[in-house]
Amino acid sequence: MTAVDLAPQELRILVAVADEGGFSSAAVRLGATQSAVSHAVRSIERKLGVVLFERGRFGARPTPPGERAAAHARRVLRMLEVMAADVRGAAGGEAAGPLRVAAFRGAALHLLPPALERLAALHPAVEVTVAVVRELGPGTAGEVAAGRADLGIATFGDTSELPAGLVGGVLLEEPYALVHPAGHPAPRSLPLVDWKENCGSYTRDWWAAQDWIPAATVTAEDDGAVLSMVAGGLGMAIMPALSLTAAPPAVAVTDLGPRRPYRRVGYATTPELAATPAVRALIRILRSLGRGTPERTKGQLRAV
Repeated sequence: MTAVDLAPQELRILVAVADEGGFSSAAVRLGATQSAVSHAVRSIERKLGVVLFERGRFGARPTPPGERAAAHARRVLRMLEVMAADVRGAAGGEAAGPLRVAAFRGAALHLLPPALERLAALHPAVEVTVAVVRELGPGTAGEVAAGRADLGIATFGDTSELPAGLVGGVLLEEPYALVHPAGHPAPRSLPLVDWKENCGSYTRDWWAAQDWIPAATVTAEDDGAVLSMVAGGLGMAIMPALSLTAAPPAVAVTDLGPRRPYRRVGYATTPELAATPAVRALIRILRSLGRGTPERTKGQLRAV
């Protein structure tokens, strides 16, 4: 198959149209004319031999090949940025440049802050941005696969669940516990409060085997809202340890016993980014914090 030669500017145009959903808005973002952007996209489509965008009154919507092409383009452009930062950092002997992290809410609140504090102390030239991403659908790993993040802090049952083309590893395991209003005499009799992200292959079988857990009567936006509702006496919940790091005094946490379910928290990145100094440095720090979590959380988290 003949290699396709796309210039960086063509990749930027492809990404801009995919992100903005139209040629006009992409042209504004790029400081170009709409006709120039439209002409460039047609040229890219001819080179690749596929239609990348559906055109219509709605704008320009990526086709499935267009989504994949945009993901590849983001990753190639990112590696060009990383190359410049990596070369400059190598001259000074330190990690440097931008680092984009996508994390689910619990990790962003309780796992990342100490890790980023340590990263800033060790590698002050690394510039971190964090996006909080819900673990629904593609989730944080999907952000990495799409080229929008360099490193994703994800939840999964097994690293084989990662999207094709990504690499990753488990940082820690966290058990689920029964959470209920403090002092309630019969917490298992309370209605269940839940949130959409609190579902996965790592808990589904255990959950189905528990005849004492009713269907959720209240579904909240996130785990923080669930904690607030439980603290207010509105019900009980089954929650993982990270979500309970800052549980209010009005909430009690009861162990679910030796067969309690666990959730794995890990990272996902691309093979090429896994070799970069900034990503390697943050993964090392996250692993070291994972080894320290049993002391910090009184046995609630387990390093892997």
